Amino acid sequence: MDLSLPRLRPSSRFALKHGQALIISCLALTGCQPSKPSASGSSPGSGAPVTVASVSVVRMDRVLPVVGTLFAKDEATLGAEVEGKVERTMAEFGDAIQEGLEIVHIDTSAYDARARQEEANMARAAAQSANAEANLKRVLTLTRDRIAAASDLDQAQAASDQAKAEYKSAEAGHAIARLNVEKSHVRAPFNAVVADRIANAGDYVRIGSPLFRVVNDAILKLIVQAPERYASQIRKDQIITFTTDAWPTERFTGTVFLISPSVNTSTRAFSLGALVQNSDRRLKANSFARGELVFEKDVPTVMVPIEAILQSSGASKVFVVQSGVAKQRSVQVGRIEKGMQEIVSGLKPGETVIVSGHFRIVDGTPVRIRQDSSSPKAPGSGT
Repeated sequence: MDLSLPRLRPSSRFALKHGQALIISCLALTGCQPSKPSASGSSPGSGAPVTVASVSVVRMDRVLPVVGTLFAKDEATLGAEVEGKVERTMAEFGDAIQEGLEIVHIDTSAYDARARQEEANMARAAAQSANAEANLKRVLTLTRDRIAAASDLDQAQAASDQAKAEYKSAEAGHAIARLNVEKSHVRAPFNAVVADRIANAGDYVRIGSPLFRVVNDAILKLIVQAPERYASQIRKDQIITFTTDAWPTERFTGTVFLISPSVNTSTRAFSLGALVQNSDRRLKANSFARGELVFEKDVPTVMVPIEAILQSSGASKVFVVQSGVAKQRSVQVGRIEKGMQEIVSGLKPGETVIVSGHFRIVDGTPVRIRQDSSSPKAPGSGT
């Protein structure tokens, strides 16, 4: 039996050699080594280009945004307390008046006459009372000497008591008459400004007729509303800073002085008021104001550029870069300050968030960070 290997024909040997040469040529062209995948699963530089910013911490006041209205601390409509003709008025719309200054004079001739009459009645009653008292003393002496009867003493005592009562009545009548004379001189009840002059010289007024409306606008009160969840955090003497439409670039300050004891069941909010000093009278009563109630000053606050925040279905989200990959994360945001957004929860200081290039990425997309000198910086964070 012939166990030797079959021999190849000349044509077969030529084909084998030619095939081996082709294989060797291919290996030479490819470097003979297969490429290795990159650590991120893609070749270097293949990620979506984005710009990023670091999550920073800025010291800011912790505040509650509020809106409200400025009211005069004291406001009154002065009415006539006596009946008569207005002789003259001594103030006009817009005049500043001091407490106790006379601003309306009502005819006092009748009241002066009545006062003099009551004064005379009081003098007569005083004389009668003195005479009755002297008579009582004489009868008392005679009664002790058993010259006058006990009934005479009783009569003298009753006459003396009656005379004293009549004197007191006359004294009260005189006081009322003098008071009416004084009330005919209408005076400012506090330091104020005339908001409206209602009465004119020559008008006949009755008791209660309005004469002037005055307001104390040197001190205003800002009344605002706060949600009931902040009830435990609001205290007297806290500061409210605010602006008005008349002075949009200037901030004014008030101090909380009253807090409502009840919550409105419709709005679930309660009222609080702040006193605002307005000695220069630049602020006007009944003006609209918007501002902030300061809970705490210089609180470390987590901030990111506002461009990093994405809104979706009412929720706020950001993309955080982790190991070269964009990771979506939900965050709770607060106020906006100088192009920066407060992060209440969801991020930690030092993390990296994407601020541009969002349209190229989804959760898990590899990213390539590119430099952008125009990226905003946190206020107070330095360079």
